[in-house]
Amino acid sequence: MKVLINGAAGRMGKEVVKLCEEGFASSSVAAKIDKIGGEYLSLDAFSGEADVIVDFSHHTCASEVCDYAVKRNIPVVIATTGHTEEEKAIIKSAAEKTAIFYSGNMSVGIAVLRKLVKAAVAAFPSANVEIVETHHNRKLDAPSGTALMLADSVKAVRPDAYEVYGREGQSKRDPNEIGMHSLRYGNIVGIHEVFISTDAETITLKHEAHSRAVFAEGALVAAGYMVGKKSGLYAMEDLLRDKE
Repeated sequence: MKVLINGAAGRMGKEVVKLCEEGFASSSVAAKIDKIGGEYLSLDAFSGEADVIVDFSHHTCASEVCDYAVKRNIPVVIATTGHTEEEKAIIKSAAEKTAIFYSGNMSVGIAVLRKLVKAAVAAFPSANVEIVETHHNRKLDAPSGTALMLADSVKAVRPDAYEVYGREGQSKRDPNEIGMHSLRYGNIVGIHEVFISTDAETITLKHEAHSRAVFAEGALVAAGYMVGKKSGLYAMEDLLRDKE
């Protein structure tokens, strides 16, 4: 699998390059694209062969990446985050013409966690649900996008549920609350815990990223999945479903 890596000089792009050079998931580097320090400064500068594009550039590049993928009819894994509604619309529109994989978190483990959360909440429809996420002290957003994805997993099986961000004061906990809590300290890559609790028992589901390489690995697993796919918008749920 020849991978065209967009944003190759960035932190995550370098991780993808390293894994491709090691042959992870039967991958190899087709070309490294980056405005700073890439073999090519732009996608349009590359006209060689590639089986799939992995984009770890920046969310503002969505239009450029999608236009190139459509023009060359090459499937793309968009691994950047923080897209605006307008950029999401561009991605959705491009998926009508080529195959696009888009996920708010590229970890396969997080996708498994989301599936387990849905199953547990469905089994215990009256349980209290609390989500605790922990990240390094430099992270800007709180709660994390992944924590919000986990909350969406809860709401998928419990439509009346809603998020409460932290707790202060003396108000009684509402049964439909999803407690959202953010911790920031040290150099933690990412820990997400979901507590599903009744008065009689508690299920604790936890995912911990040991290094940022987990997101690069997930992107390449997704890339392998996308090779040969027809046009459409794909996500981690599709990948897991096909593995069953």
